[in-house]
Formats: sequence, C-alpha cells, structure tokens
Amino acid sequence: MRNDLLINTKSACFVPDETALKTDYTQRHRSSSAKGGDRTISNIIDAEKIAETQKLLDRAIAYAWHTVKTDRRPPKLTPTRWVWRMAGAYHSSRHTSRLMSEAAQRFAASGRMNLAQWAKQKAREEAGHDQLALLDIQSMGYEAEAVVQALVPSAARAVVDYFTQSVQAIDPIGCVGHSYANERLGTFQGQEYIQSVETLLPQGTHATRWLRIHTGVGPEVKHVEETVEIVAGMTPEECIRVARACYETSLLRFTPPKEGYISDEKLENLLKPLKLNTCLQE
Repeated sequence: MRNDLLINTKSACFVPDETALKTDYTQRHRSSSAKGGDRTISNIIDAEKIAETQKLLDRAIAYAWHTVKTDRRPPKLTPTRWVWRMAGAYHSSRHTSRLMSEAAQRFAASGRMNLAQWAKQKAREEAGHDQLALLDIQSMGYEAEAVVQALVPSAARAVVDYFTQSVQAIDPIGCVGHSYANERLGTFQGQEYIQSVETLLPQGTHATRWLRIHTGVGPEVKHVEETVEIVAGMTPEECIRVARACYETSLLRFTPPKEGYISDEKLENLLKPLKLNTCLQE
C-alpha cells in the first residue's frame, strides 16, 4: 500500500459541497462497470475500483491536512509526554469494541450484513487495546488507572465523541470512514518511529505495546485494505459519505487543541503523585 498520501495536499479535490467529487467518482464507477465481461476483466475492474476508492478516502484525509494548515506543533516528545500520549491512546481505544458492536447490530437491523460482519470483526480486533495503553503507562512507572483518570486529553475526547455520534446516527456508515482515517494515519508510522520513541524512554522500559499495534508494522495495513474493499462495494453516494467521515475525523486528528497543549510543568505536577514506588517493567 502506497504511503504518499500527504505529499501533495494541494491536489486534493474533496470539496465541502461534495458535488465535484461525487460527479468524478460516480463517473469512474460507471465507466468501470461498463467494461463488463469475463472473470479476468472483472478482476481488473475490481482492482481498479479498489484503487479509486482508496484514492477517494486518502484525498479526503489529505484535504483535512491541507485545511488545518497550522504552524502549531505538539511539544517535543519526552518520557513524560509519552505517558500523556498513552493516556490519550487509552481513552481513544476503550470505547471502540463497544461502539463497533453497536454499529454491527444497527447494520444487521437494516439488512446490511456485510457491514455488520465488518463491524463485528472490528470489535474483536480492537478488544483489549486500551489495556495495552495501561500496561505502557505502568511500565513508565506510574499507577496506570490513576493516570487515565487524571489525564483526559481533549483531542481524544473529541474523536470518541465523533465516533459515538457516527455509530448512533440514523445510518452509522460514518463509523467506516472514522475507522479508516484512524487506521490509515497509523500506517504512516513504522519501525523507525517506534525506535525513535524507544530511544527516548528509560533503558529497559517496554512502553510501545499500543504503538506497535497501531502502526505500519502491526495489523493496521491489513485492516486498511479490508476496509477499502468494503467501501469499494458501496454505492458512489455511500462512498462519498464514508469519505466525508474520513475528512471530519482527520480534521479532529490534525487540529491543535483550542486550549493549547498542556505545559511540561503542569504535566509533571499532575504525574508526580501518581508514580509507583517501584517501576514495573514487563
């Protein structure tokens, strides 16, 4: 899977009213469908449709990046900041299985069994990922449960709220785009990034369990491919709705917090009383 999504954001044509993109994508689908024919041609059409579908979703993410266009950057990563990030990872992960199970039930109730099966699989795949984040925090030498009660990053809260609204909408199809955006963005971080994080952490600390599962070295690449195949089988109108959810989720991911990033001093003061007597490393 190509990782050139964010190289040329100016070429993204995901427009707010969706008209141009809908026309372009619908025409591409119709032209592919019109080719008809034998199994070989059908396989080529399927491959073309899958490729065009991924371009649609990736352009939506790229457009979000281009829309935010901010000079504000997160503070430099430190061991303490890593605990903050893992707290965010915990809050982002702990509702996923429940919400995907709910989405599966809603898809099944409307007779969309392929989406119901997709959501059930997501619920199974994401089960326990919040516990990985807790283990990472504990390995950093903190009382994990106390940390996630004290630290609830606004960005994580906003993403979960959007996810919840998508699942509980009249049609929960937006959760497909939400899932794609999060997993696709994860694929841009690989072994090099993981190693850079591990270099920052105290020697002998094992606190990248959650990260490894949610990067390009874990199952995310396969998950992204599976979701693209599901979306490729949708109507052009449904695909556009999924792309819209990709865009909106990515906006939340890329936009800096309105209240600003927590200061190092405040973070240190919050975490200091939550340290374990002995750093538990696994």
